[in-house]
Amino acid sequence: MQFDDKNSPKRPGGPESGPPRGARLSLIVFAGLLMASVALFLMDGTASLPSIPYSTFLAHLEEGNVDSVRIVDQRVIQGTLKGRAGDSQQFSTLIPYQDDGLLDDLAARGVKVEGAVADVSPLRLLAELFPWVFGFFLIWMIFRQMQGNNKAFSFGKSRAKRYQGSDTKITFADVAGQKEAKYELLEVVDYLKNPQKFVKMGARIPKGVLLVGMPGTGKTLLAKAVAGEAGVPFFHMSGSDFVEMFVGVGASRVRDLFEQGRKSAPCILFIDELDAVGRTRGAGYGGGHDEREQTLNQMLVEMDGFDTKDGVIILAATNRPDVLDPALLRPGRFDRQVIVAMPDIQEREDILKIHMAKVPTAADVDAQRLARATPGMSGADLANMVNEATLFAVRRGLESVEMLDFEEARDKILMGIARTSLVISEEEKKATAYHEAGHALLHYYLQHADPLHKVTIVPRGRALGLAFSLPERDSYSKVRGWIRDRIVIAYGGYAAETIVYGETTTGTAQDLRQATDLARKMACEWGMAEELGPVAYGQEEEPIFIGKEIARHKDYSEDTAMRIDRAVVGILNEAKKKAFDVLTEHRDQLVSLAEELIRKETLLDDDIKALFGFKDPEAAQA
Repeated sequence: MQFDDKNSPKRPGGPESGPPRGARLSLIVFAGLLMASVALFLMDGTASLPSIPYSTFLAHLEEGNVDSVRIVDQRVIQGTLKGRAGDSQQFSTLIPYQDDGLLDDLAARGVKVEGAVADVSPLRLLAELFPWVFGFFLIWMIFRQMQGNNKAFSFGKSRAKRYQGSDTKITFADVAGQKEAKYELLEVVDYLKNPQKFVKMGARIPKGVLLVGMPGTGKTLLAKAVAGEAGVPFFHMSGSDFVEMFVGVGASRVRDLFEQGRKSAPCILFIDELDAVGRTRGAGYGGGHDEREQTLNQMLVEMDGFDTKDGVIILAATNRPDVLDPALLRPGRFDRQVIVAMPDIQEREDILKIHMAKVPTAADVDAQRLARATPGMSGADLANMVNEATLFAVRRGLESVEMLDFEEARDKILMGIARTSLVISEEEKKATAYHEAGHALLHYYLQHADPLHKVTIVPRGRALGLAFSLPERDSYSKVRGWIRDRIVIAYGGYAAETIVYGETTTGTAQDLRQATDLARKMACEWGMAEELGPVAYGQEEEPIFIGKEIARHKDYSEDTAMRIDRAVVGILNEAKKKAFDVLTEHRDQLVSLAEELIRKETLLDDDIKALFGFKDPEAAQA
């Protein structure tokens, strides 16, 4: 979406056709002038004199043949010798030592004496001037480079990327779901398109809009969609781009960004990952970071002096609104917070359809079933799943993506890649099959358990096997019966190993951790322990770097702590007993399911129902 000069018309005489004719002529003239200057320097204009030894000069002086001399820099003697026929001869000689009596001898014999300074050698002059000329030339080239690309010493310039409305356009139609967020942002779009309607009524549009949501929910995509709907320039910059190792650079970049916004109004300034620069000032043990706080202070000042009449809207995105400085969130700065939530089952289906439309899919692909099988996935996760499924189809040499590819891609994202090369002994494989069969079988005998989707003993990630259930619908709160059944299912592997082998393996560690965590939350947070009552115990931990809490304080007595421990153990023992009772009663099915797992490695819900003759609840009611 950035400006591209690849399609712009080529200038004649470009790089492929060599330098322009005017440039070549200037280069020739410059070279000619340089050669002429060197020639002038090298041309002395004086003929060289014949040289004689100093001893010969002294002999001529003794005989009275020296007519006149010129001593140059006390090192060279140039003079005239008188011939016998009245003619004269020029000479020069080098004084090899300090001759203090020379002037007296010359005066005694009536020789005319002159003094002179030696002419500077042109080569020496050039050698001395070259470093200065080269230095000035280098400085001139640096300034020319700065004029050309303006990148040198541009630390304080904003690094925001500018996108025009005429670039690849993203609209709200490209964003599946998020109806409430779109509704909030449509007001901003309407203002950018028709600001007079709001000004006439005296309404004040929000100066800044903060998009809050988990990673991958589409905050940046929504911001681009706002710019695409309004058809205005869009400046994108990350919060970390403001902070630099040089003090004051961040504040300078903030000023430059807002100045660019005023020049390009109406426009949108989007700051991604605002928490990188907007954390609470003075946070953390020992104070804050001066450079980051200066940047934040400058941002607060710019937003405070900003007027929406300029036609500039500031959007920002973060997944950590709890760490932002309160001054950023007050009215007049980021007036409005828009929650960008994780997609529900219908929104996941819509997102999958958008991404599936870009790849060839087989007729057996069911977007609704995949949406039901991906609870808790964000839009970015779903896009990644479609891409992984396409890669699986390409590896298999298919021309379209099948449902099996999407299943494999989902399992890879949720549980890790299948470790088919891992060598496992038959005994350990059999123990894993009993463990996973214990988890899977309990799904059919517990009232509140989610339906089982598949069970496998193919290792994925760090797990040797998995039993995967799917909720029939998205739920945002859980009842006590569902949580108790989840704890019972967590004990399924522990109970199955104990029933068959009389002991357990280390493979139960994660199950026990999950069960204990749920039981403690039932007792301390959700008020689901009968002996404790509807009371919340313990405080939520605050990260140290926020500066709100350095240590966690226990707000209950030691006696209460003992009662909490007893309640947690009671919940766990009850769930463990339930798991043992069910699996002991249906031990024959446990053995059959484990043997089938050893044979096929992966079983779906329909396979298990066909194996044991279980009826679908909906079919049974019909």
